[in-house]
Amino acid sequence: MSHLLGAGLGRPQGVRPGGWPVRLQHDDVLCRPLQRQDARAWRVARERNAAWLAPWDATVPPGGDTRPTTFDALVRSLRRQARQGTTYPFVIEVGGEFAGQVTINNVVRGSAMFGSVGYWLDRRFAGRGVMPRAVAMVLDHGFARLGLHRVEIAIRPENSNSLRVVEKLGLPEIGYAPGYLHIDGDWRDHRLYAITREQVPTTGLLVRVLAEQL
Repeated sequence: MSHLLGAGLGRPQGVRPGGWPVRLQHDDVLCRPLQRQDARAWRVARERNAAWLAPWDATVPPGGDTRPTTFDALVRSLRRQARQGTTYPFVIEVGGEFAGQVTINNVVRGSAMFGSVGYWLDRRFAGRGVMPRAVAMVLDHGFARLGLHRVEIAIRPENSNSLRVVEKLGLPEIGYAPGYLHIDGDWRDHRLYAITREQVPTTGLLVRVLAEQL
């Protein structure tokens, strides 16, 4: 296991040096910042997996804020949010190939020190333990270097693949949220999972995931 730390871009209060941008790696799985050069690989992966991801992708409800219309605009927006310390967008690579994303978003500091995590994976890499490792590395980094105290993951009850990820991570289920997010054209219920820094093993979540995979 190795954690490769990039140079800082400047950081919000409470974020330690080396917190962002950063490269996190275990064997063939690498998590690194999203960048403009990812445009083609991102587009190909999204198009190839459109039907598979549609039931789980957040959508904009009628009257909601519009999203960036180009990939460059998306990257600029996410970089700005990373500098502000509110979002940390990671690309997942497997053996050097673009495989998906995991993002810490909705970061609230002050008295909360909270963030939520979302992720998606190219179906070609499913079933290989990629996503549990990637999310574990990102969560370990969020607690150890970004100063977070609590992280939450919300999952549709029908999304068995994502439910297996939080199961392997050992995240406690804390509740059920009706109409939590607008997904696939309607407001969808979600199961809520969360973990605090005090609940993380001293060896970290990645070690827990690797032990579970043995």
